[in-house]
Amino acid sequence: MARAPRRNSKKPSTGRSPGQIRIISGQWRGRRLPVADLEGLRPTTDRVRETLFNWLMGETHSARVLDCFSGSGALGLEALSRHAAHVVLMEFDTGVAKQLQRNLHSLGASNAQVCQGDTLKLLSQPCVEPYDLVFVDPPFRKNLLSPCLEQLESNGYLKPGSWIYVETEAELSPLPIPASWSLHKEKIAGQVAYRLYRRA
Repeated sequence: MARAPRRNSKKPSTGRSPGQIRIISGQWRGRRLPVADLEGLRPTTDRVRETLFNWLMGETHSARVLDCFSGSGALGLEALSRHAAHVVLMEFDTGVAKQLQRNLHSLGASNAQVCQGDTLKLLSQPCVEPYDLVFVDPPFRKNLLSPCLEQLESNGYLKPGSWIYVETEAELSPLPIPASWSLHKEKIAGQVAYRLYRRA
């Protein structure tokens, strides 16, 4: 999932963990990890994640992965469990970022890092080494999708053949997809639309 770079002040994270995420498959299959207590935190559901990783069909193995709006870390941690080589988790909220760090520590995951800060500001910096797989699941109705996709494309975060997963509110259309991306799969589940693209 997704958590914002937020421009407006909201309820701060309290450090409590009212919920959990479950890793579906891979080396940590079945592991449950706490999720920080933050208003609006919206982890990608088990069902959607299972569909997504079935679409990817092993593409996570040895991949460099970027999770742009990590939130609970459900997507990035699932990729790690499925033997990604390295995962970067971007998260705005300090408390949520600390929970991600604790979860990585409890898993013994040394091949991942949490970048705490505004995702759009982080992506405005040129990328040194592009990613094989990028998750883009921003907070809904915050106008974050378009600038995020633009910066991924223009600042060197993608290479030919990179996979890009985009999760949005179902009513958002059309999506501001760069011309070099082709749609591989898409599905709508309730109020959520999720799509997998590949960069030409």
